[in-house]
Amino acid sequence: MPKTSCNETSKVLKTKLIFILSIMSLFSWGQNYTSYYTGNANIVTNPSGGVCLMGGASEDDNAMKWFLQRANGGDVLVLRTSGSNGYNSYLYSELGIPVNSVETIVCNNVLASNEPYIIQKIQEAEAIWFAGGDQWTYISYWRNSPIDNAINQAIQQRNTVVGGTSAGMVIQGEYYFSAQNGTVTSATALSNPYNGLVTIDSSAFIQNNFLDNTMTDTHFDNPDRKGRLITFLARISSDYGVFGKAIACDEYTAVCIDTNGIARVFGGYPSYDDNVYFIQSNCELANQTPENCTSGNPLTWDLGGLAVKTYQIKGDATGSKTFDLTTWQSGTGGTWKNWFVSNGVFSEQPGTPVNCSSLSIDTISEDSTIWIYPNPTKDNLRITTNEMLTNSTAIGLYNNVGQKFTIATLQIGNEYHVDLSALKNGIYFLILEGVDGKQHFSKIIKD
Repeated sequence: MPKTSCNETSKVLKTKLIFILSIMSLFSWGQNYTSYYTGNANIVTNPSGGVCLMGGASEDDNAMKWFLQRANGGDVLVLRTSGSNGYNSYLYSELGIPVNSVETIVCNNVLASNEPYIIQKIQEAEAIWFAGGDQWTYISYWRNSPIDNAINQAIQQRNTVVGGTSAGMVIQGEYYFSAQNGTVTSATALSNPYNGLVTIDSSAFIQNNFLDNTMTDTHFDNPDRKGRLITFLARISSDYGVFGKAIACDEYTAVCIDTNGIARVFGGYPSYDDNVYFIQSNCELANQTPENCTSGNPLTWDLGGLAVKTYQIKGDATGSKTFDLTTWQSGTGGTWKNWFVSNGVFSEQPGTPVNCSSLSIDTISEDSTIWIYPNPTKDNLRITTNEMLTNSTAIGLYNNVGQKFTIATLQIGNEYHVDLSALKNGIYFLILEGVDGKQHFSKIIKD
C-alpha cells in the first residue's frame, strides 16, 4: 500500500471534520424548535389567571412582577418564533419574584406547532409569555394548531396567566391586525380602508377573557398609529357588523387585567409620558356606523365629532390608575377623548365620559301587542304583531351595556324572522320601533 504523508492525513481529517460539522449544522437548522431551560423540574401550583399586555419596548418591571406573581411560584413558559433565551434570567432571578422555572421555546417553523414536547410544556405552565417579533409568523405557525388549542385550554381550564409584548400583544385580541402583507401607515389606511395592507382578521386564535370584540395595538408613542387603529375599528364594523373596542399601549407601558376585568396601567409617568388608550365606538349614538368605509375611498367616521370614545391613562409605577373592562364606562385617573375621521383626516378633541345607560331596562316597557318567540332561543327568533309593519320599522339588539349588534332580519307579512346564530350565548335587549308609533322592548335570552 502506498504511504500516506502527515499532510495528506491532516487534509483527510479536516475534510471529515468539515463534513461532520456541516451535517450537525444542517441537523440543528432542521430542528423544529429550540429550548432554553432555567430552574427546577416542573411543579404544579394554582395560578391566578389574568392578562398582561405590553407596548413593545423594554418590559415594564412592575407589570412583569404582577405577571410573575400570578403564576404563584409555578413554571413560566416563553414562546417565540425568533431570538433566544433573553428572558430566562430576567424572569427567573432579576425581578425578585420566586418562580420554579423559566423555559424559552423558539419555534423555528410551522412544524413546531405539532411537537408533543411543546404541547406538554404549555399544559404544565402556570404563566405563558409571548415575545415580540412578527405577528403574521405567530398566526401562520400556530393558528388552528395543537399549540393554539393547548394555549386556550391553559387559559380557560387552568387559569394560566398569559401576556405578551409588541407582536405578542397584538395576537391576543379577538380581532387583530395580521400584517399578512406587511405593516401599514395611518395615511395609507385612512385614504383607503380596504387597501391590501389593511388585513383585519377575526379567525379564532388566542381567546382571552375580557378581550371579546377587542383588538390590541402597540408602539403607540408614534401618533401615526391612531389613524390606522380607528380604521381597523371601522373595518370591524363594516365587515363583521360589530362595534369593536381596542386597547393600545405606548412603548414601555403595560396593561394588566385581572380576572374581575379590572385593567391596571403601569408605566413611568410622571418622569415619562407613558399612555394606554381604551377605545370604543360611541355607544351613546343611535347609529354608530361609519359614514363612508368603502374600497378606494377615504374613511369618514365622524358622526358629529363623536364617532369614537377613548379613555387615556398615564401609567405609573404602582398601577394605581384603572379601567373597568366589564362595562367599558368607568376608570380612574384618566381623561376622555373623542376621536373621529373626516375624509381621511384623523382628529381628536376633549370628550366626556361615555354613558350607555340610555338603554336601561327601566326606561323601556314591554308591550302585549308584540309577540317574540321562542324565548329563550338558540338561533332564530320570530317577532309578530297585529300592527302593519312598514319600511320605517326598525329592530335594534343591544347587550347590557348598550352596545348594538348587527342582525339579519327577514320580513314576511306581519312577522320578522331574526337570525341570532352569529351571537354568543347571553342576555340581549331587543327594541322594535316604528310599530303604532311606539318603542317596544323585550329581553332576549340566547342559549
